[in-house]
Amino acid sequence: MKLFIRWTILVIILILAYPAWLGYQIWSQSHNDELHSADAIVVLGAAQYDGDPSPILKARLDHAIYLYDEGFSATVFVTGGKQPGDRFTEAEAGRMYLESNDVPPEDIVAEAGDTTLESLQQVEAASEGRGIESVLLVSDPLHSERIKRMAVDLGLDAYTSPASYLELDRSRATKARELVREIASLLAYELLGR
Repeated sequence: MKLFIRWTILVIILILAYPAWLGYQIWSQSHNDELHSADAIVVLGAAQYDGDPSPILKARLDHAIYLYDEGFSATVFVTGGKQPGDRFTEAEAGRMYLESNDVPPEDIVAEAGDTTLESLQQVEAASEGRGIESVLLVSDPLHSERIKRMAVDLGLDAYTSPASYLELDRSRATKARELVREIASLLAYELLGR
């Protein structure tokens, strides 16, 4: 019976330790801006309101404009789907915002996807005919670890450059909830492939 109890305790410790380890990796990557030239900048979608980017999407797009203007890439992918009843996808709202901020239409590729993985799969598929092998991923800081893993698993050479938390204006409580959500999302991706 003592051996069973010891094994049970060991299993419980391991079950708790792995999510904690993922949390550390997510937190660590969120503080790592991997500014690097790439074949394309990829902006992950976020909410939009009838074609106008939400503050979160705007922060991501503004960061992508900075990266584009600084010459990190000459191509910008914008991604994201739409909710029922929406007239525009997040990708379309992103494209319109980039164009209104002087990014030429020929340098923008819009790819709709309802999830992070679907968006990155769309980017990977669209990249094949364009000679795109490396991407500079733009999203929220705590999203960076998951999107980088997904992009690498899809065969892309991936770097992350998250939007600034200063512009995103998030509280510590919000960051803590996002961290827990990212741990759960990364576990779902690793265990279920979604």
